[in-house]
Amino acid sequence: MKRSKSKGDSPGGSQPEPLLVVLSGPSGAGKDAILSQLKQSGYPAEFITTVTTRPKRTQEKDSLDYHFISEERFREMREGEQFLECAQVYGNWYGVPREPVRQALEQGQDVILKVDCQGAATIKKLAPQAVFIFVVPPSMEELAARLKGRRTESDFDCDLRLKTAEDEMKQLPLFDYLVVSRPGKIDLAVLAVEAIVIAEKHRVSPRKICLPAD
Repeated sequence: MKRSKSKGDSPGGSQPEPLLVVLSGPSGAGKDAILSQLKQSGYPAEFITTVTTRPKRTQEKDSLDYHFISEERFREMREGEQFLECAQVYGNWYGVPREPVRQALEQGQDVILKVDCQGAATIKKLAPQAVFIFVVPPSMEELAARLKGRRTESDFDCDLRLKTAEDEMKQLPLFDYLVVSRPGKIDLAVLAVEAIVIAEKHRVSPRKICLPAD
C-alpha cells in the first residue's frame, strides 16, 4: 500500500520542520536494501539519487540506483558547485546533487540520502542539524560474506572494502543513531529507521536544516 505524505502533528497543527536524514555505513552493510524497501512502501520522503562515475552493474538501473555519468560530466558538475558533497571512493567519483535536496526541503519534504562515511562527515559540517544514521552488519564476518556473496568485486576489492569498513566503524561518534542490518531481517532495520524519523518529529526542540548558500 502506498503511503500519502502527511504533515504530522505539531503545536497548533502547523507542519513540522522537514528532516535531512543521512544514511551511511560500510559497503555491504545493507543501506541499499533499506532504501529500496522504504521506496517500495511509498515512504513519505524525497529520496536523493547519488551521481557516480562508477560503471553500472548488471542488476542496477540508471536514475534509480544511481545517476551514472562520465568523468567529464562529473567534473563539470563539481566545478559548477552542483554537489552538496562529493568524493572519490574506490577509484570512482560519487556526489549528492545539491538542488534536489534544497528544493525538497523548501517544499517541506523530508529528504533521505545515502553517502559513505567521508560524505557524512562533510555533510555534518554543512548541515549539523541533519539526522545521521549509521548502518552496520551484526559482525565483520557477516560483512565479508555479503561482499563476497554479491560477486561484484574482486578478492582484492573485497579485502580493501573490509579494511575500509574497520576504519569506518571508528567514525561511529559522528552519528546520532546506530541501526544493525541482520540477515533475513531487513524489515527490522527499516522499522528502526522509520522509528528514528518519528522520534525526531516529536522533538521538543525541532531540528532546522539550513544549507549553506551556493
